[in-house]
Amino acid sequence: MKRKSAFAAGFKGRWRIAEMDMLASEELDLAEPAHVSFSGAADGDMAFGALSAVLDVRYGARDGAACAEFTWQGFDEGDPV
Repeated sequence: MKRKSAFAAGFKGRWRIAEMDMLASEELDLAEPAHVSFSGAADGDMAFGALSAVLDVRYGARDGAACAEFTWQGFDEGDPV
């Protein structure tokens, strides 16, 4: 079991994606409301457009500020990405 970072609490929850350079605003909520969510010691998920994914999150600090870095794996229009 991964130990929960002290930085994780500041990111916990569901964050709304309101705008992206790569998608028009009307495409963001295509399958579900666009979001990125952080939960647990290293877990999360995100969705926008036709993409849905799970996150592997690492919390830390950069230049004195808390940060969350993640890799992801999921599906876009049913295709693995």
